Amino acid sequence: MATMQVRKIKSYPPPSKLATVTDLTSEEAQAVTTAVNPLIADALALYVKTKNFHWHLYGPQFRDLHLLFDEQVEAILDSVDVMAERVRRIGGTTIRSISHISELQTIDDDNSDIVSPMEMVRRLMEDNAHIAKSIRNAISICDKNRDSATSNQLQDILDQTERRKWFLFEILQEDRGNR
Repeated sequence: MATMQVRKIKSYPPPSKLATVTDLTSEEAQAVTTAVNPLIADALALYVKTKNFHWHLYGPQFRDLHLLFDEQVEAILDSVDVMAERVRRIGGTTIRSISHISELQTIDDDNSDIVSPMEMVRRLMEDNAHIAKSIRNAISICDKNRDSATSNQLQDILDQTERRKWFLFEILQEDRGNR
């Protein structure tokens, strides 16, 4: 798997018609927006990767993994709206397009023709671990910029992310134990 790279993030100040009233300073709102938008991009990238693996599973664990991946994509997609609406509530703007996602994401796309089921699980576990670390960093930024509401929502999303990582980790442990 290629190493995940942090990309330079462009800030998009909100157009005046989208500027939401908040008691955060514009600098505080922008810091939180800049921290959360890459999380949204990564969630969308992970959604597509997990759905890709969901569609391209094969083998004896097909049914169990197919259902697990479907459950996980629902949680990932739900988190996107929570984060994006939070950015809007503090006066920021969020993801605009596929190219904007590509610009902000730090999760690698997966265009492999075929991936073994356990390799899918490993890659998704690593991606969820990466996202968990990114969420922790964003929580710290939110806390430093007086945005406890965003921090609290990110803590809930972090818990969901760690749950996905845990399930995937246990599948890998079980697979190693069966060898």
